[in-house]
Amino acid sequence: MNAHDLGYTKLFSHARMIQDLLVGFVQEDWVTGLDFSTLEKVNTLYVTDDFRKRIDDLVWKIRWQGTERWLFIYAILEPQSTVDDIMAIRNTLYAMLLYQDLRQSSKILKGQKFPPIVPIVLYNGSSQWTASLDVADLIEESPPGLEAYRPHMRYLLVDEHRCLESDLKSMHNVVAALFRLEKSRRIEDVRQVIHELGTWLRDPEQQELRRAFANWLTRILLPRLSKHYCAVPESIPEMNDLGEVHTMLAETAERWTKEWLQEGLQEGLQKGLQKGRQEEAATMLLRQMRRKFIQVPDEITEKVKSANLELIELWGDNFVFADSLDDVFAS
Repeated sequence: MNAHDLGYTKLFSHARMIQDLLVGFVQEDWVTGLDFSTLEKVNTLYVTDDFRKRIDDLVWKIRWQGTERWLFIYAILEPQSTVDDIMAIRNTLYAMLLYQDLRQSSKILKGQKFPPIVPIVLYNGSSQWTASLDVADLIEESPPGLEAYRPHMRYLLVDEHRCLESDLKSMHNVVAALFRLEKSRRIEDVRQVIHELGTWLRDPEQQELRRAFANWLTRILLPRLSKHYCAVPESIPEMNDLGEVHTMLAETAERWTKEWLQEGLQEGLQKGLQKGRQEEAATMLLRQMRRKFIQVPDEITEKVKSANLELIELWGDNFVFADSLDDVFAS
């Protein structure tokens, strides 16, 4: 298990994460019948003859409201970064092994019925998920009379990158915050999400989840951002509190951004000057503006494309310290 996967596993070992995952991203009626005060992590260990390894995914159980009945949530949180075409088979296997474990550990006795299991796969890959959601879809259709022997079991897919940014921002939800952090390409956006997480997780009982987020940020996300911004990526010290991470980013954000912008602009402008081509310098300036400000109106694009090299160089100098598009074109 790599560092990214291990970080996700630690985050989702907290009940708040599982609750927000179900409430925010599972749009099915049965979720409203769950009693989240009974959410409890299940320690399981099973070894398969085929894989000869520990299956270390997360299993939680939760009661239905007002009953003694349990529902088991099996979360596949590797997380999947590529499409696994036999994920339905894997989930069916894991569910059957979980049932076997419940019997062997005497949690379900002879004569008792087994609880329902909902397998959830968290996918964060960039390509569309194309694998079948039901194991039955992977098995040839049976001749008449044999359909009853064709197994059926579905899993629930949470596709992180299919979530709209506007929807994620509108949710008071720590899993949505995690997805926003994964999608972030600007330090300012990361700081905003960290601030929101710090507010949502301020209660003492959420201290461990705060620490898990801080560790994930300093071990996984911020080193990745450092590689994006800095010619020589910085070593990020491990931190255990979101407030510390927020403060550290406030101190490094301006320096990282200036280094990144200056390097890109100088390279692009130099190429433009050397080749005597205004188009190359204009293209580089527009590219950097879109990366920093996201939206660049058509009239600004045309203004830059039609400018001479002297103006583009002036705007490039302005851009390094600009907080808005208006600042770029200030005289």
